[in-house]
Amino acid sequence: MTSPQRACLRAALQVGYHFLDRGSSALIAVEQTICVLERSGLFNAGKGSHLQLDGVRRMDASIMEGQGLQAGAVASIEGIVHPITAARLVIEETDHVLLVGPLATKFAKYFKIARHRPRTSVSRLSYGAMLKRKRSAHDRHGTVGAVALDRTGTVAAGASTGGIDRMLPGRVGDTPIIGCGVYADNDTGAVSLTGWGESIIRLAVAKEICDRLGQGKTPATVAQLVLRKLVTRIKGAAGCLVLTPDGRFAIRHSTHHMAAGWWDGKGEPMVKDRFR
Repeated sequence: MTSPQRACLRAALQVGYHFLDRGSSALIAVEQTICVLERSGLFNAGKGSHLQLDGVRRMDASIMEGQGLQAGAVASIEGIVHPITAARLVIEETDHVLLVGPLATKFAKYFKIARHRPRTSVSRLSYGAMLKRKRSAHDRHGTVGAVALDRTGTVAAGASTGGIDRMLPGRVGDTPIIGCGVYADNDTGAVSLTGWGESIIRLAVAKEICDRLGQGKTPATVAQLVLRKLVTRIKGAAGCLVLTPDGRFAIRHSTHHMAAGWWDGKGEPMVKDRFR
């Protein structure tokens, strides 16, 4: 984690807590926290999203609140700064959960979400050539996410990503899939994931963590158990933010590093790149 990333994480935590302190919902606090990270260009989300093999940035995001189990998500959205805001608008302006592709982009533009048009050239590679490059690629991850608890006892979770480095056009990971990349339920807790999306999807990790929280286990215990299962069953890799409605939380990862932090409004935000 670089110094600018560390400073950005602190700023994001301060912004999110500011909204909670003023009485905003956990959903809005999560959205605004992630917006700071998306517009920074320092993480694999929003302005900093990876290019797919055809030279285009396509982004995914989702957000969920735990009182009414409302959820919104977008996948393969292009040309905007804040996919997380598009996901929140899916909740507020439609009766759907997930919008994808060019029509998700059209939806975001209709609501005038800030646009981002980086100067990138579209690849002229054939699909066969892209497949060949994909097989030799070294994938990097970097999804951003947040969980929050508001004054009413409602939890929320969100995540936003540019996917993995040099991925095939059309690939969608765990981030916009409710129950995989995010989940929130006031009866159990809120979870946001980062990591190898294909492995996270195959175990529906966020929902499994919430289900185990419902059995009375602590956030730290549940996070460790599920991440261990991810590694042993399918050689997956992930990191998670876990928060319960009574304020207990855990940050855990099976990867070598995970830049993350937390803040309860006292002292300075705690930001580290390793949590055990």
